[in-house]
Amino acid sequence: MARRTRIRPRLLGTLCATALATGTALATAPPTTAQSAAAAVTVRPDPSYQQERFEGWGTSLVWFANATGDYPDEIRERLADLLFGDDGLALNIARYNIGGGNAPDVKDYLRAGGAVEGWWKAPEGTTREDTGWWSPGDAADWNEDADATQRWWVERIKDDVDRWETFSNSPPWFMTQSGYVSGGFDAGADQLKEESVDDFAAYLAGATKRLEKAHGIQVDTVDPFNEPNTTYWSTRLGADGEPVGGRQEGAHIGPGLQQKVIRALAPALRKARTGAEISAMDETDPSIFAQNWTTYPQDVRDLVGRMNVHTYGTGRRTTVRDLAKAADKPLWMSEVEGDWGDGQDFEDMRPGLGLAQRIVDDLRELEPRAWVFWQPVEDYDNMRPGGESAKGGNWGSIQLPFSCTAADTLETCPVRTNTKFDTARNFTHYIKPGDRLIGTDDTSSAAAVAKRGDAATVVHVNGTTEARTVALDLSKFGRVARGATVTPVVTSADGKLERERAVKVTDRRATVTVPAQSVTSFLVKGVSGVAEDAAPLREGHTYELTGVQSGKRLTVADDGTHLVVRGADADAAGSAQQWRLKRISGDTGNRQRYLFANPAEGKRLAVRDGGPVLEADRGRRDAAAQWIPSTTGDGTWTLVNAATGSLLEVGGQATADGSAVAWPPNSGANQRWRITEAAAGRDRA
Repeated sequence: MARRTRIRPRLLGTLCATALATGTALATAPPTTAQSAAAAVTVRPDPSYQQERFEGWGTSLVWFANATGDYPDEIRERLADLLFGDDGLALNIARYNIGGGNAPDVKDYLRAGGAVEGWWKAPEGTTREDTGWWSPGDAADWNEDADATQRWWVERIKDDVDRWETFSNSPPWFMTQSGYVSGGFDAGADQLKEESVDDFAAYLAGATKRLEKAHGIQVDTVDPFNEPNTTYWSTRLGADGEPVGGRQEGAHIGPGLQQKVIRALAPALRKARTGAEISAMDETDPSIFAQNWTTYPQDVRDLVGRMNVHTYGTGRRTTVRDLAKAADKPLWMSEVEGDWGDGQDFEDMRPGLGLAQRIVDDLRELEPRAWVFWQPVEDYDNMRPGGESAKGGNWGSIQLPFSCTAADTLETCPVRTNTKFDTARNFTHYIKPGDRLIGTDDTSSAAAVAKRGDAATVVHVNGTTEARTVALDLSKFGRVARGATVTPVVTSADGKLERERAVKVTDRRATVTVPAQSVTSFLVKGVSGVAEDAAPLREGHTYELTGVQSGKRLTVADDGTHLVVRGADADAAGSAQQWRLKRISGDTGNRQRYLFANPAEGKRLAVRDGGPVLEADRGRRDAAAQWIPSTTGDGTWTLVNAATGSLLEVGGQATADGSAVAWPPNSGANQRWRITEAAAGRDRA
C-alpha cells in the first residue's frame, strides 16, 4: 500500500485534454525517417521462452474509491471510464480493501480517503478502551452496509473485472496492540494481538463472503497483509493524547505471526464458504518478500495459493521469480506507484517513461501473471505544490481533488491525466488477458504473443533524448507470413497512442525509428509458432555451464559423484564439463523442467542432502533431478531445482576452483550460468 509521501510529476491536462488524447488514439501519423535516428537497437522477441497466460492489469480500489464513491455521477463515471473503459486503462483486476477502522470515539486523522470503514458494528457508547465485545459468530456485530463508497465502485465495475482480491492494511482497532489502525507505537513490533489471530481470520473471511453475496461477485484470493514486515506503520500521539502521526492504515506483522494468520485464515475461508484462496504477503519489495517466505515452513507455503509482491524496491526480482517457480505457484506484482519527476507536471514525459520502464523491468525480471497499480487515481490537492511536498508530485496516472462535494461538476472538480496514463495504455491496450509474455534480449522492451497465437506485441521504451532506430528481429518465430507487418503505436510529447503506417516485414525483420522520450507498441501481425532453432536450450544438445561470477565451468569431480567448478584448462576438462539436456515437460515455457546428464558418466545432476551430486539415472521422474532454467534474456540462466527450490551456484562467491553447491535464490552472479553449446556440437540422445 502506498506509504510515506508519494508524489507524481506531471499532468496531461484538464478533462478536455484527456478526452482529446483518448479520441485521437487511432489517428494516423507518418513514421519518423530512419535517417534521423542517433541510436539503434535490435530487439529479438523469443516465443520459445513463454510464460503462463497473462491474467491482466489491475488496481487497488482504496483510497480513491473511498474518497470518490459518493461523488456526483458525471465525475465518478468519468473516472470509471478512464480506469476500466476500453479507451482508458482497460483494467480487469480489482483489489478491495477490507478496512480495519478506528474506534467510534477516535477523531479521524488519516489522509483523504484513508479512513476505510470497518465491517464491524460496535454497541452504542463503545470507546477505544472497549476491545472485548466483538464476536464473529454474532450477526449483530457485523455492519452489512459498511463501506458504501468503496462498494459503489465494486457494483459499478463488476462487469469489467474478472479477477477480484480482498486485502487488509490493518486489523480493526480492537485487535491491535496500540488501539489504532495506523500502526503500533513501536513500528517494529507486532501490531496484531496474538490472541486475536483467529478473530482476524474470521473477520477477513466474513467480510469477503458478505462482499461476494451483496454484489454477486466471486473473490479469487484474500491477502491478509500489506507490507507487513516493515517499519512503515506507526502511530504517534500529541501532547493531548490524540493521534497526530500515521496517516493511513497499516500494521507490522512479522514472519512468525504471518504464519499463524495464514494457518487460521485457511479454515476460516472454508467455514465462510467463499471459495477464495490465500495470497501472500504483499511485501514492499522482493528482498523482504524472500526474507519472509524462506521462514515459512512447508505446511504454511502449501496454504498459499498465490504469491504477491510489490516492487517499490527493485532488487532481487529474480529471487522471487525463482521462489515462485520452485513453489510451483502463480506470482503477481500486486502493487507499485512512483513519481519519476521533480514536481507536479501533466506534460513532462519523464513520469510516463519511468512508469513504462518499471513495467518492462517487472515483466522481464519478475515474470508475474498480473501487474497491478497501487491506485491510478490520486488526490490532486495532495500532489500539487505546497501539499505534502514543496514541489508537489506525480503519484497516480489520474488526479482530481479528494475534497469535491455533491455540488461539484467536472468543471469545478476537474479530472487530469499525466503521461503515466498514456504510456500505461501502451501496455494495457496491447498486452491483453490471455496473452503470453515471452522473452526478449533488450532491457527496454517487453513482448507477448496473442492469445490466438497468430500475432505479437513488443512494447519498447526509448528514454533517451534522441530518436532511436528499432529493428525487430522476428527470426525466432516458426512462421512469418509473406504479408507480415509491424504497426507502431507511439506515445511521446507529440501524441498519445498515435497509430503510424504499417511497416512490411522483410527477411523476418522490420525497422522503425521511434521518437525521443517515447513508448511504442509494435503490433506484429502474421507471426506464429516457434522456430526449430529458437530455443537457447534444446533437447538432446550438449552444453557447458560456466559460472558468471567465477568464470569457472561446472565439472564432475574426480570421485565421479560430486560437482566442482574448474577452469577450462583444468585437468578435468572435456566430457567431464559437458551436460546433455533432456526435456521433462513442455515444449516452450518459462517453467519447463529438464534433466542435465553427463554423457561420459551416464549420470544425472540432482540435489541430495542439500547439495548437488551426480547420480545414476534410473529412469524415474524424480523432482530432485529436475531443473527449471530461468533467464532475463541476457544470455545467463539460473537453474532452480524442482524438489528443493535451491539454485545451483558457485559456493561462497568463489572465483577459484572449488565446489558447486545448491542454495536458496539470492539473485547473485554466483547463481547465474552461461550455458553454451559444447565444442563437440550437437549430441542427440
